[in-house]
Amino acid sequence: MNVFLEALGKIPIGTSRGKYQGKPYAISKTAFANGKSIKLVAEELGGPDYISLNLYLPGNGPVLKPCEMPAAKVIAFVIGVTKEA
Repeated sequence: MNVFLEALGKIPIGTSRGKYQGKPYAISKTAFANGKSIKLVAEELGGPDYISLNLYLPGNGPVLKPCEMPAAKVIAFVIGVTKEA
């Protein structure tokens, strides 16, 4: 989970662009509750892929809630996405 949290921290708040598996994505990251809740949505530009997750950071440890997709998919995306120049 630490690698995931570190990678998620590198994605900026707001809207940005990135590349994952050679494909471009529009990424939207929003923080709520003074950073204790994070929502990330990514859409493949010109393609069908979609990533959506909520991350909650209560005092007893992070809780990842993917939105209607396997946790492995959102974790792989967050760790593998690179910033598009």
